[in-house]
Parts: sequence; C-alpha cells; structure tokens
Amino acid sequence: MKLARITRGSLVETAIESLRHAIEDGHWAIGARLPVEADLSESLGVSRNTVREAVRVLVHVGMLETRQGDGTYVRATKDAGETLRRIGRSELRDKLEVRIMLETEAAKLAAKRRDSKDMERMTLALDNRAKAGDMIEDRIRHDQAFHTALVAASHNPALTELYDYFAHAVALTIEQTELDSELPEPSQEDHELLLAAIRRQDETKAEALARALLQPSLDALGSRLP
Repeated sequence: MKLARITRGSLVETAIESLRHAIEDGHWAIGARLPVEADLSESLGVSRNTVREAVRVLVHVGMLETRQGDGTYVRATKDAGETLRRIGRSELRDKLEVRIMLETEAAKLAAKRRDSKDMERMTLALDNRAKAGDMIEDRIRHDQAFHTALVAASHNPALTELYDYFAHAVALTIEQTELDSELPEPSQEDHELLLAAIRRQDETKAEALARALLQPSLDALGSRLP
C-alpha cells in the first residue's frame, strides 16, 4: 500500500494521522503486521526516527502492538482518544440522541436492579442538585453525578463503561441545556419523579421518564433545522 507522503506541518503529528487513517480505512487488518520501519519511512517521506515516534504513540493509545524481534502489529482500528475528540465535535442533537438511548435503558435496568446503596447515591446527588440553586456549575456537577449513579444502578458493567466513556459528551449536553435559554432544561421535579419510579421499581415508568427528561430539548433542536 502506498501511503500519502507528508509535505508540511508537524512531521510526527502528520505521520501519526497518516498511519491512523490507514489503519481505520482497513489498509491493514487487525492482526496484520505493518511494513518495516524503512519502508514506512520511504512511503511517508519522513525519517525513520519520525516513523518510530509515530508508531510509539499509536502503541501507547492501543492501536498498535510491538512484538520484540517480530515487528509491529495492528491491535485495534480505533484510537479511543481520537474517538472521544470526534464525539466532542459532534452536534448537540447527536449527543442528546445517544444520551437518551443510554439513559433510558439504564433507567429501566436500574428500576429492576437498584439496591439501597444505589438509592442513597442517587438521592444524595439530587438533594445536592436542589441545594445548588442558581449556582450553575454546582448544579451541572450534581446533575451529572445523579445520572452517573443512575447508570451504575443498572448493574450492567458494559453499559457503565460505555457511559463513562461518553461522560464528557454528557457533561457538555447538561451544560448546553442549562445555558441555552431556548432549550428546555429538565426541572428538579422531573428528576425526582424519575428517582421515585426507580425507587418503586416501575421499569416502564422509569424508562419513559428518563426519555421525557431530554426529549423536549431534542425536539427544540430539531425545530431549529432548516
């Protein structure tokens, strides 16, 4: 495969991007061995030192794996850090749609599986959210703590890990709905009703209320589309 030659900018950063895109585009499959350093250097038009540093970075983020005396192999087709940055650059509407999907399923599972410690954490977070009043930063922080505790109450490790991975984007949606006067911000009462449904283990109601928290903001964003 012929890689795009690097002509300008930070050589190491550009080499990283070139190799990352080649891996993401499937030029090398998972488990495939990369060409030797000299061949990569020639293809990219940079020094072997630059190639070596770019490979080190991609090994660090988990896309590549170096096997002593054997070569460098593709370990994953996605860079977790770059994926987070791309999520961060996505539109608010897109983030809200994903957040609704995650939190509605989490609410249903939490209603089924929550225990007393889960209830204590969610209740404390909501109490603190109410006490924050007009202090927006504090309210955002406690709001996020509530939703994080809710997802943890699902007792689904995969869902919890996925939500944690998406946590920065969740924080951005909370902040934007708080600060944008044209977007409906879920009230304290809305959150309390959701918590009450989880407390009485009403899975259907919890799922519906979790969706109802964010659907008005999503609808408002949809109305802005040309």
